[in-house]
Amino acid sequence: MATPTPNHRGSKSLRQHRVSIMLNEQEMKVLNKYCDRYVVHNRSKLIRETLMRNILKRFDVDNPTLFD
Repeated sequence: MATPTPNHRGSKSLRQHRVSIMLNEQEMKVLNKYCDRYVVHNRSKLIRETLMRNILKRFDVDNPTLFD
């Protein structure tokens, strides 16, 4: 049997929590234009990855360092 990947059912990374956002007309146009220009087929994945990348980058910047 194949080793389960993060997207298979039963995986610990199964997405169980829904998050909804609202966009105004201008934001929606920008998102659609981006998706058309860069041939994005999965907007949910794009938004999720962009959000998490931004959060992790912020955590990295805010992380205390030994020598400031």
